Amino acid sequence: MAALKITVLGSGTSVGVPTIGCHCAVCSSADPRDNRLRPSILIGYEGHNVVIDTGPDFRFQALRAGMERVDAILFTHSHADHIMGLDDVRPFNFRQKERIPIYATGPTMAAIQRCFEYVFDGGKKESNIPQLDVKLLDGAAVNVFGLEFLPIPVLHGTQTILGFRFGAAAYLTDHSDIPETSMERLRGLDVLFLDALRYKPHPTHSTVERSLKVVERLAPRRTFFTHICHDLGHARAESMLPPHVRLAYDGLEILVEGTR
Repeated sequence: MAALKITVLGSGTSVGVPTIGCHCAVCSSADPRDNRLRPSILIGYEGHNVVIDTGPDFRFQALRAGMERVDAILFTHSHADHIMGLDDVRPFNFRQKERIPIYATGPTMAAIQRCFEYVFDGGKKESNIPQLDVKLLDGAAVNVFGLEFLPIPVLHGTQTILGFRFGAAAYLTDHSDIPETSMERLRGLDVLFLDALRYKPHPTHSTVERSLKVVERLAPRRTFFTHICHDLGHARAESMLPPHVRLAYDGLEILVEGTR
């Protein structure tokens, strides 16, 4: 398979950066890398576009990235900052004239169906709704247009949610811990995305220090921290990281081999 292109659509925490009403140095920063929308990535390969998570900023993210099609969506979990932009796939339905498959675990899909009941209730509609095909994840890898996506269970506080490995890359966001069985699925990576919310401990998210320990164990060639809050100014925080560990930022594009 040809190289994958990963575009970071959003690298911020659930409230984004700048945070509403905050005037700290990061929220007031002129560095565009300190402007962080809610977390999501786009994976492009062989003419296909696959999105992981559609947060409330999805419409703007799609416009900013020049996204002209979405072929599938995978969801890590059902928190608002990961699902609430789902209605904005309608223009892709119009353009593509086909339904878009969405992948999630049973509990995550049930929450999506509650939040967007009008999409799934089967009733007659007077206006357009997203045209979606539900695909339930059961822990096994799924083939999405020729690329395998392997669900990676992680702990988000007490809740088990998913990250995904695809080819030589993996995307893990919103995790406070990674079980040993999942760690073993993350060996031999070219690119690894990890949650690194801030320096101070948090009950449901990883810290910079904790994620650096994961990097040391797994030894991916390149690591990008994401789901970043306003405690981390991009330039200063990155200056204190090893050269193979960087902060993700909105609009970052990364090329990675498709299979290994």
